[in-house]
Amino acid sequence: MQSWLADALNISETVAGELIATVATVLIVLIIRYLAMRQIHRRIEDPELLFRARKTAAYITTFIIVLAVLRIWSGAFSDLGTFLGLLSAGIAIALADVFLNLAGWIYIITRRPFKAGDRIEVGDMAGDVVDIRVFRFTLLEIGNWVDADQSTGRLLHIPNGMLFRQGMANFTEGFNHIWHEIPVLITFESDWELAERLIREQLEPYHMKDEEMHAAQEFREASRRYFIRYKELDPIVYVTTKDSGVLLTARLLIHPRQRRSVDDAVWRGILRAFNEEPSIELAYPTIRTFRGPEF
Repeated sequence: MQSWLADALNISETVAGELIATVATVLIVLIIRYLAMRQIHRRIEDPELLFRARKTAAYITTFIIVLAVLRIWSGAFSDLGTFLGLLSAGIAIALADVFLNLAGWIYIITRRPFKAGDRIEVGDMAGDVVDIRVFRFTLLEIGNWVDADQSTGRLLHIPNGMLFRQGMANFTEGFNHIWHEIPVLITFESDWELAERLIREQLEPYHMKDEEMHAAQEFREASRRYFIRYKELDPIVYVTTKDSGVLLTARLLIHPRQRRSVDDAVWRGILRAFNEEPSIELAYPTIRTFRGPEF
């Protein structure tokens, strides 16, 4: 009985000592990080460099704390092997989401499915990546109630583990262009061939040689990593019919953040061109009634 009590007291004293050492180590490392960041803020003014410095300091601090804590508790683990084994199993179950988020962070920094500044979509949430942390990443939201992928001003904090549960799309990785379509519906009575030529004229600015060469180079680089095959990169107009008229769809490559500005520029040109042609009218849903001869 006395032997068991002595062992318990020794274990308690060991645990208390390790706890004190752990708290002291964490405080010392955080204080050093705080002092280092103060010096960095005084010397660096560029926002991007400051952001990368903060991220690097956070990663280094986390690594040092984990390493130090493991070192401190290594002696206690040998005395409390069975107890810690059971405790670790319970913690693993209780903190499953935490470990999943940690695994997601490791996946982000090793496989790099995205980086700060990329525009991505996870599940039904989309935005520009503005921060990446150990347990979550942050998006500056786009879309939702705002049209054409413009910012809503909200920050979305998404757990890293969400990457293992939801599909993710990266708008800017590899081939930094997306296909954008502008549908133009005209009446059946309109001169659709003239309308097609006018729409093609509005797409001419997007035939710039420098831009085409840049897009083609990005496409070649992306095709080395992914099985991507595009035969045509030039703007084109497709023709089909709908219930209310002839649908002319302009399709062109743009940068992911230019959807709204491209829509605005092309539509302004189309409306001005159509306004000068009486043979072209924009269509909208209509109901026509035909009355037969009266007897």
